[in-house]
Amino acid sequence: MRRRLGAALALVGVLLLAACSPASRFDDDADGVTTVTLRLWDTQVAAAYERSFAAFSRANPDIRVELVQVPFSDYFTSLPLDVASGTATDIYWVNSSNFGAFADAGKLIDVGAALADQRAGWVDAAAEQYTRGGTLWGVPVVTDGRIAVFYNKDLVRAAGVDPAALRWDPTDPARDTLLPAARRLTRDAAGRSAGTPGFDPGTVRQYGFNAARDLQAIYLDFLGSAGGRLQAPDETFDVATPAGEQAFGYLVDMINTERVAPSAADTNQNPDFSRDQFLQGRMALFQSGTYNLANIAEGATFEWGVAPMVEGPRGRVSVVSSIVAAGNAESPKRPEILRVLRWLGSPEGAAPVGDSGAGLPAVTAAQRGWFDHWARRGIDTREFVADGPTTPAPSGPKVGAATTAMEPALDELFAGRVPVGPGLRAAQDVGNAALR
Repeated sequence: MRRRLGAALALVGVLLLAACSPASRFDDDADGVTTVTLRLWDTQVAAAYERSFAAFSRANPDIRVELVQVPFSDYFTSLPLDVASGTATDIYWVNSSNFGAFADAGKLIDVGAALADQRAGWVDAAAEQYTRGGTLWGVPVVTDGRIAVFYNKDLVRAAGVDPAALRWDPTDPARDTLLPAARRLTRDAAGRSAGTPGFDPGTVRQYGFNAARDLQAIYLDFLGSAGGRLQAPDETFDVATPAGEQAFGYLVDMINTERVAPSAADTNQNPDFSRDQFLQGRMALFQSGTYNLANIAEGATFEWGVAPMVEGPRGRVSVVSSIVAAGNAESPKRPEILRVLRWLGSPEGAAPVGDSGAGLPAVTAAQRGWFDHWARRGIDTREFVADGPTTPAPSGPKVGAATTAMEPALDELFAGRVPVGPGLRAAQDVGNAALR
């Protein structure tokens, strides 16, 4: 979806980030209107917010909302610097990996107290995810739902693969259907499938599955589906376990031994590589979440569908994550910030996000629009909200920095340059050192 820039939204400014600390383009009170800046990373939600805040500004002519859009790849590099220097926007999106540090440092507004009357209208799991020390530190705006598998209908049909019956099981090959399916779906330049005589892994033209160092869509879910966990109750990392070795070992083998997934050289530094391969018709199975639904709907030129996430030894265990809009506690515009946050947490404010299909609102009364949008387009979204066990998203005040610190060790692991056991221990040790 293209984001529309125009004068029709007179009171909603959109600023594409060009520096770490963007100043508002408007002078407060110069025209009797207070500008509230809001930082986010999602282009499609930004387009929906333009429509939402146009309605807000008609009802609140003394406030204009200026959107500051920052690419996700840079978002959490610059945000801590802006917060520390006092130049952060009035409101900013934050995820579970990064909010704890801001909350513990007193940088966020307590919305649980200020907007207590709205709390019952938000997805409970989303509100709980951002409650720390008994305080809710942001307004839940978007929830990702469960992870699922996008699949290319022509490719799976030609290979005789049932995408709804995929299971990985390193301890019982007879029950493992994912690896055999991925082999049939992976093709070299001569059309030979992986595992057959003459297959050339150096000329792969079509991959079976998106095994990669992808925390949300891949390794956290494989870890949970093996009975493992990312963190212990004290928030330290706990991946160097038998379950961790099962999960990561299976993924690493798919990449480096079986060659049914892209090279880590392509995916470690480009988190969108597998999605782009899928959109180009060069990957048959792409496990991901609602955050890629609109991208695939707009970019795929082939028939595709949505199947359950891959099952593991302990079932289909998915991470379910959400995003909040957090208020800057150091901004002098607290009354105006709370009015904007109240709007974002209302059915009216969240409706454009769902109605456009940009994201599944975390405001429950606005979710019907999202389901209706995709139903009108013939897309079955039930798998994203199916019942099933879940595994927690990363949490803790330093977990964002810690998971970043772990990435070089995990890069080596996924590239197959270190054994799985020692590689996990190295990543865990680095992560836990960063938590201290």
